[in-house]
Amino acid sequence: MTTAPPARPAKRGRPGYDLESLLAVAVELFNDRGYDGTSMEDLSRKLGISKSAIYHHVPSKQELLRLATDHALDGLFAVADEAREQDARAVARLEHLVRGSVLVLVDRLPFVTLLLRVRGNTPVERAALDRRREFDQLVTDLVGEAVVDGDLRADVDPATAGRLLFGMVNSLAEWYRPHGGVGAAELADTVAATAFDGLRVHPA
Repeated sequence: MTTAPPARPAKRGRPGYDLESLLAVAVELFNDRGYDGTSMEDLSRKLGISKSAIYHHVPSKQELLRLATDHALDGLFAVADEAREQDARAVARLEHLVRGSVLVLVDRLPFVTLLLRVRGNTPVERAALDRRREFDQLVTDLVGEAVVDGDLRADVDPATAGRLLFGMVNSLAEWYRPHGGVGAAELADTVAATAFDGLRVHPA
């Protein structure tokens, strides 16, 4: 799934450093050093531009974090919207959501990695966690619907099943690398097969 960068007009500063490229470097530093451990001075040195050139694009480090986490979350919610609009049984919509979330993770790996490391220490982080909880509830609701439909096992709590499903998806951020020989579609197939073979109700 190839997706557009964060939706915001990019003001041009020094050639080669628009908002998109600045954000990519910021996310790299946040992942390497931690958000709290990265200063605007660190970002300035990494880019080789002045802090005032950075402030030409964003007013603060928190704004960079907001743009980064929103980029990850917007991708996930776009897939959730696709699943919601499908005229299909809940289990099929849930599988679409899982597969699509794997594709988003691969496509926006540094951004999703950063999102998964957010701990709620700032207003921006708390807002991101609120959206993550909203997404988790969508997953739980779909699992519950699929259980009622008789397609998923009724002996597994829907909230627990949802957490386990996306615990598997989210764990990819810790070890998956795009050039490791496994493509995004193959990875999505493997996750779906591993997850749903255990959760589906199989005919006697």
